[in-house]
Amino acid sequence: QVQLVESGGGLVQAGGSLRLSCVASGRTYSIYAVAWFRQGPGDERQFVAAINWNDVRTYYADSVKGRFTISKDNAKNTLYLQMNSLKPEDTAVYYCAARNTYYSADWSLYDYWGQGTQVTVSS
Repeated sequence: QVQLVESGGGLVQAGGSLRLSCVASGRTYSIYAVAWFRQGPGDERQFVAAINWNDVRTYYADSVKGRFTISKDNAKNTLYLQMNSLKPEDTAVYYCAARNTYYSADWSLYDYWGQGTQVTVSS
């Protein structure tokens, strides 16, 4: 089993920045890919960014390219999402997720999920 715990959410003004963290524990050796998803009010859960746990390949949704950066610290079993130039439409609950196989942008294919952290961007 893998446990994921997100933190770092909060309220920020449009144009501001926020950094989310996700700490993995348990059988982390089974993780191949880790991703961030988000779900806003009335929206379906959508892909934000992903990274392979043991290399540096990254993937981003078009809506966040150039603004968000996904990174990791394997020694700390921690995933990060640096969010810059935040917009009100970025408001959502952000979740980290992990897979035992390769990257996918489809949330339904992920094996492990955190509890989510709320990000609210005011105008």
